[in-house]
Amino acid sequence: MSDPSISATESPDAVGVGSVVGPVRVGPVAHGGHWVARDADGRVVFVRHALQGELVRARITAVARRHAFADAVEVLEAAPERVAAPCPIAADCGGCDFQHVAVAAQPELKRQVVAEQLVRLAGLAWDGAVEPVAPTTGWRTRVRYWATDEEWGMHPHRSHVVTPLPLQGCLIAAPGLERPPTPPGGAPAIRGVGCADGVLWDAGDRVVRERAAGRDWSVRGDGFWQVHPRAADTLVDAVLAGLDPRPGERALDLYCGVGLFAGALAARGVRVTGVEGDKKAVALAASNVPEARFVAGSVERAMRRLPAKADLVVLDPPRTGAGASVIDGVLARRPRAIAYVACDPAALARDLGRALASGWRVASLRAFDLFGMTHHVECVAILVPDGGS
Repeated sequence: MSDPSISATESPDAVGVGSVVGPVRVGPVAHGGHWVARDADGRVVFVRHALQGELVRARITAVARRHAFADAVEVLEAAPERVAAPCPIAADCGGCDFQHVAVAAQPELKRQVVAEQLVRLAGLAWDGAVEPVAPTTGWRTRVRYWATDEEWGMHPHRSHVVTPLPLQGCLIAAPGLERPPTPPGGAPAIRGVGCADGVLWDAGDRVVRERAAGRDWSVRGDGFWQVHPRAADTLVDAVLAGLDPRPGERALDLYCGVGLFAGALAARGVRVTGVEGDKKAVALAASNVPEARFVAGSVERAMRRLPAKADLVVLDPPRTGAGASVIDGVLARRPRAIAYVACDPAALARDLGRALASGWRVASLRAFDLFGMTHHVECVAILVPDGGS
């Protein structure tokens, strides 16, 4: 890969935004879709679109006090896992930061990231694998496109510039969502949803139907639902297998959304209380799972009003994690088991570290590649009191 815009007059060791550094030898993969390298002065440079062992030149995109961020723009020595990106705008659109990696090699890179975050932030050694979940393209069932004057596109990484979609449309969008059906016509953006009702554009807060865990779910078109068509069932199966719920047990489903895990637990005869900050989602959860109880509000604040004892807890927090206060509140209830569903391995590791320091242990941890062609990975960790089964 080379970039004809690289000028011979550019200083190879400069660190200003827009300058090109290198050649640099690329080190291991890092969290967030970057690889670690160092410039001629020893400064750490987090490089996108690279692979370990490669020799590259990279254009600086952002500078911090002790490190910089860059995009590889010329590959002088390629790694064996490198492939030609199947989408012509992969290096520009910002969404698919692993398209230059052979599909079979992507789960291993994600495994390395999960393992590194766990050992560094939680002191936990993990030797598991990231489990592939097909499909690896055509999976994204919720998309948003941005408009130029005449066409739709995507935002590059850390940018609000619009990169127009290629003729084929978005490679990871689910069938029917590869590109909007009409030109912008003055609209700044458009959302598409692929659900059990079909493909819908600009559904907004219209309630749509999803199908998972043996039942139908009402979800807002602009609300949260797992974007891979097999994600909901995959995660429910992992949570149930890890918790082994028993009829009559009491459970908390924290950050419950529209009630996916609450419904799966209730179907096993568990008495569930769900908590969610989105009031509209809570209303839908109550209709989706009428046999459970739901509370609208901040999980951190709601902890004071929840039952003082729970047999099981499911945590499915946003990317930032649950945080110390929520983790402490969950542990204080001494549940038999906790299922922590995480879309960010760093946040997961921080929260697990707190639990481990409080006398808990990780009984199992599974990771799933639900976001092919991207650096994202989903994990399900099962926590039990140390000494528990």
